[in-house]
Amino acid sequence: MFRRREPVPFAFIAEADKFRSNVAPPPRRRASVRERAGQWLIGLTVVAGLAGSLILGMPALSLDQSPQQQSQASQNR
Repeated sequence: MFRRREPVPFAFIAEADKFRSNVAPPPRRRASVRERAGQWLIGLTVVAGLAGSLILGMPALSLDQSPQQQSQASQNR
């Protein structure tokens, strides 16, 4: 509705970016051995799943099909 006509000094805006609080955040809680083991187990499961799918999927991705397989399939029709 009404626009403010007050000028905002540029120095104030520049100082706002540099402002640091003197209040420190609380220290991070360290993960227990059980939590770390769980994280490692989840990571290992994901990596093993990706590697397994790559190993099992490689024959389907290969382009080298021998002509004998194709001719045998066409003869059985």
